[in-house]
Amino acid sequence: MKTKLPDRMRRRLACRALALPLPLLLAAAVTAPRALADVGGAQALERRVKAAFLYKFLGYAEFPAHAFVDPSGPLTIAVVGSEDMAAELARIASGRMVAGRPIAVRQVAMNEAPPAVHLLFVAGSDGERAGRVLRAAPGAYLTVTECDGGLRHGSVINFRIVDQRVRFDVSLDAAEKKNVKLSSRLLTVANRVQKGGS
Repeated sequence: MKTKLPDRMRRRLACRALALPLPLLLAAAVTAPRALADVGGAQALERRVKAAFLYKFLGYAEFPAHAFVDPSGPLTIAVVGSEDMAAELARIASGRMVAGRPIAVRQVAMNEAPPAVHLLFVAGSDGERAGRVLRAAPGAYLTVTECDGGLRHGSVINFRIVDQRVRFDVSLDAAEKKNVKLSSRLLTVANRVQKGGS
């Protein structure tokens, strides 16, 4: 028998996830009961979990000083390929700050060149398309994908579904090329950390 949670309880669980530090958020994502996936659809739950991770990633990344036009400028996130993810991120980021900076979320059309941003999320499972978007976005620092082989295509972080849970892999080489320093706390909760050709 499938358990259905009321909307109020789902919203409360989502709000609690945003208040959690990344290791606890990962634990919640890894151990969330399957019944939650049935409420509102598995895709919607996956999107909410990934959006919460994207928001949290900003706090575990150190960007170079020249990544900011002015000292109080926002951290910018661009989303390519998913209006729903852009809307979810905008909802999460609304009124919040990371490292004393507000967060700006922008949706980018597939045919539009991605702008210089702090975090670029390329939605979708097409690795070749993700690779093209990443190559067209040299000004993006922390790049995140959700396709097979995302790290091979130059992504710094790639979401994966492992045992029906949202996890992520990290490429230290890609982070170094992008001039982004990732916290060791982020690396300890990654599914896999890749360095060199491994």
